[in-house]
Amino acid sequence: MTPKLIDLRSDTVTQPSGAMYEKMLQAPLGDDVFGEDPSVNELQTFAANLFGMEAALFCSSGTQTNQIGIKLHTQPGDEVICDALSHVYLYEGGGIAYNSAASVRLIQSERGLFTAEQVLQNINDDNVHFPHTRLVCIENTVNKGGGTCWDINELKAIKKVCIQKQLAFHLDGARLFNALVAKGESAADYGQLFDTISICLSKGLGAPVGSLLLGTKEHIYKARRIRKVMGGGMRQAGILAAAGLYALQNNIERLSQDHQKARQVEEVLRSLLWVENIYPVETNILIFKIRADLEMAELIRELEAQGIKAVSMGKHLMRFVFHLDQNMEDVGRLCEVLSGMKF
Repeated sequence: MTPKLIDLRSDTVTQPSGAMYEKMLQAPLGDDVFGEDPSVNELQTFAANLFGMEAALFCSSGTQTNQIGIKLHTQPGDEVICDALSHVYLYEGGGIAYNSAASVRLIQSERGLFTAEQVLQNINDDNVHFPHTRLVCIENTVNKGGGTCWDINELKAIKKVCIQKQLAFHLDGARLFNALVAKGESAADYGQLFDTISICLSKGLGAPVGSLLLGTKEHIYKARRIRKVMGGGMRQAGILAAAGLYALQNNIERLSQDHQKARQVEEVLRSLLWVENIYPVETNILIFKIRADLEMAELIRELEAQGIKAVSMGKHLMRFVFHLDQNMEDVGRLCEVLSGMKF
């Protein structure tokens, strides 16, 4: 009998639950480009209120909400400060250059977490030779850092720098709710810190599609125009928005279960001789390093033969991502497979 597939490649592979499908089927619809889809409007209002922000815009992806946010805050020739591990720099197709014609100042930090002092050190002088520093972007949790969570006190310190230096502050919150659950913090805490926030609905929250950009009414008015230019206007999008609303209302607190799954597998990996190092596990992402004499492709093939899918995160680095479509029985089988591997 073929074992059930355990897909650890990403939390983007999740499928809508039966209850979520039901909400999608029942969603009242309208034309969102005209602002007339009641389900989209309800989702946007709910999310904005959750964060204590003025408005929100429903988009097709987190890349789109991030890129709209960056374009909102910059002019061609400006510069964006972000971490060298950040998604907006590594995994959005060169969008900062393509969409905003802005340059990037990269901060090299520990697992994607830089400091207010590092921000200060990377702000350009007002000099004709340098681009204008306009925006600071952070990612929470940090995917490439192994699901790292920011210290909110450091974010407050960076916010003070942004106010002092008249910089905008944008949050790529693709997995922000994982951080909020892990740290016991609230969405409203973050709504007070950032000019714009991108949140993803289609990762651990389990919706099939969609992200939201949050900000002031003025920001979101401009964002709607940018979304249109990017071809992001959707018509009867309420079918998707209903799934996102269900996710925000029902699937946040359960994220702690995914964090527990990651910690359980971490314990097993620590006992394996072919595992050289494991990033500290804070949320649902587990990154570990295999011995230098092993081939990553071989490990991936061995796992796939056992019905387990995973991806490499760089030379000798493997990433497992845990989500709502895996149960504890799946985690137990994964642990058995890993324990039985001899290299």
